[in-house]
Amino acid sequence: MKNYFTEDDEKLKWKTLSEKEILKTVVFDVMAYENISSTGVKGDYYVMKAPDWVITIPEKDGKFLMVKQWRHGEKALSVEFPGGVIDAGEEPEVAAARELLEETGCKAGRLTKLGKVNPNPALFSNHVHVFLAEDLIPTGKQNLDEDEMINCMELSKEEVMEGMGTEGFPHGLMAMAMCLYLKNKALA
Repeated sequence: MKNYFTEDDEKLKWKTLSEKEILKTVVFDVMAYENISSTGVKGDYYVMKAPDWVITIPEKDGKFLMVKQWRHGEKALSVEFPGGVIDAGEEPEVAAARELLEETGCKAGRLTKLGKVNPNPALFSNHVHVFLAEDLIPTGKQNLDEDEMINCMELSKEEVMEGMGTEGFPHGLMAMAMCLYLKNKALA
């Protein structure tokens, strides 16, 4: 992979002088960092600290298996690829397989890692790991968390592509996952 950073870019880096937890929640913590630039500029920066997440793209017979669920921030239903939080000590691939099984009732015969991104490096410290799930084996049973209510459906790849960025598909990380999927297919 090409390195886009040079020695000249070192002056762009900031150092953390202090950090303080501002808010602790079940889902994330808010941290305050006092940082200083290489030129001596100081500032307070706030970052959401959360566990890493996974998104699994289940591909079956030329279609995608999608989930529909309520999103509290959007106050609306959202069509998405299955995914969720990586548990403490859990490997991303294990979490991807677990989330797929929990949300769709399917096991993956094969999982391929497509990439890892930061959801918004200005505000978040965690990463999202994206996997392609193929050779799906249906178990016929979801195993949802108490606060999860999810319906599944199969959609053509064209429907999912057309849907990205519309009212029914508002989740930006799903569009990013689709980009990694398309990149993987283009390079294959």
